[in-house]
Amino acid sequence: MSESSRTYLRAAGRDWTLPLYDPFVKLLGGIDALGTLLDQAALQERHRVLDIGCGTGTLATMIKGRHPNVEVVGLDPDPKGLGRARRKAARAALSIQFDQGFGDELPYPEATFDRVFSSFMFHHLPADEKESTLRSVKRVLKPGGSLHLLDFEGPEGTATSLLARVHHSRHPLSDNSGSRVLSLMSQAGFVDPKKIGRKRLLFGHAA
Repeated sequence: MSESSRTYLRAAGRDWTLPLYDPFVKLLGGIDALGTLLDQAALQERHRVLDIGCGTGTLATMIKGRHPNVEVVGLDPDPKGLGRARRKAARAALSIQFDQGFGDELPYPEATFDRVFSSFMFHHLPADEKESTLRSVKRVLKPGGSLHLLDFEGPEGTATSLLARVHHSRHPLSDNSGSRVLSLMSQAGFVDPKKIGRKRLLFGHAA
């Protein structure tokens, strides 16, 4: 689907802030969290891996760098973010396929991937796109495959502080509690979804 036919949030929110995205993720503590996510995925040689909402390719290049015999595909709707991802992979001499597209309309056949990753993207999706994205991911996973999702975790109930109430009322995290995400996974057909861990970052918690 063409860029003009759908709206999306760029990796850094604006084109001019895109060069600041990678340093910000590192400052936030996101690199360590991505490493933990990757360790938990238990990748094996010859696995095929998809990173949806790959942005500037940080996780995709990390996967390929650590597992050179794994086939890695990154998907994102933002052509400028993908341009940075391709240049990042080229500088590291890593062979990664980067495609333009949306998570709820994955342009791949059924049962294509052994693992699907999503990092710091899910909370940006409108509520009506979250389940459709999960169903699309389920479709492209091979039997026995798995989704590994890292994101900021929203509140389970009413926020206790005034600052938290104001923040979550204006932010998509209000629909991104752990129980809500796990419920959506179950509705999309995933078997026994679990929250594996929780990590405090510079701004909030990731799960």
